[in-house]
Amino acid sequence: LNLEDLGFGISLLDTTFQRPDMAACYIIEDDGEVAIIETGTKDTVPLILTSLLQQGLSLSQVKYVVVTHIHLDHAGGAGRLMIELPNATLVVHEKGARHMVDPSKLQAAATAVYGKAEFDKTYGDLLPIDESRITVPKDEGQLTLGGRTLTFLDTPGHANHHFCIHDSISNGFFTGDTFGLAYRELTSDKGPFIFPTTTPVQFNPEALKNSIQRMIDRNPDRMFLTHYGMVENPKNLAEILIPQVDELVDMALGLKDEDNRLQKLNDTMMSWLMERLKDWNLDLSEDEIKNVIRSDTFLNAQGLDVWLSKAN
Repeated sequence: LNLEDLGFGISLLDTTFQRPDMAACYIIEDDGEVAIIETGTKDTVPLILTSLLQQGLSLSQVKYVVVTHIHLDHAGGAGRLMIELPNATLVVHEKGARHMVDPSKLQAAATAVYGKAEFDKTYGDLLPIDESRITVPKDEGQLTLGGRTLTFLDTPGHANHHFCIHDSISNGFFTGDTFGLAYRELTSDKGPFIFPTTTPVQFNPEALKNSIQRMIDRNPDRMFLTHYGMVENPKNLAEILIPQVDELVDMALGLKDEDNRLQKLNDTMMSWLMERLKDWNLDLSEDEIKNVIRSDTFLNAQGLDVWLSKAN
């Protein structure tokens, strides 16, 4: 069990999705009340339950299960987790709620992408959640957990069904995928290596930049990324992240009319990341670095490919 105390009453749990240090969920405890942010997949649910018990918390203390958006590495385990937590309410973006009540379309779409065998192995059947156990916060809506306030901001750009959650105690945001990716393997004396995620199918560059800026305008001290972990000095990271969104758009537009466009987007994305990582003082071989970023490189390329098809 990879469980880490981050301070502020917040623990990070590795969901074990794909590889170690790929996707995190967070457990917040305040005054006897617990919130879980992100559920991972079906395989994460037993880890969450074990980690609660390991921290001396009972399942009945969990007040909220929060998913930043309904992509399955963030919300695939939600139905199974809610069965185990008698007092919990699921908190989800209003555009994602119906897919938590009836996940059949979500399951069909993901099965079409991954194939049935791979989908069953990674995600299993997605279980429905009773509508009466779901709450849908409005933009700027707030929930209390013990003595802290969680504030929900509508943050489209990565997905239309995405919100980020500001926590009053840590003055941090749980950012899902809106504030990019920063894997620990790629952190060096230069700090976290952050880059945007443009995965299919709702990438919207202007909305994404606005969502990042909107969080920064609140002067947070830290960000809790699903991929991966807590990063500090978010203002500096945003100054790297926002221009990168434009770079990726320019890259995509430059390849718009190419034959075999997806492959070229993937290759160009890999070169772009590797070029930036060259001076990052990492103790990893080129192959090791590529192994860390390969799946995101391809997802980013796919997302840009879909965006080009829609935008043009």
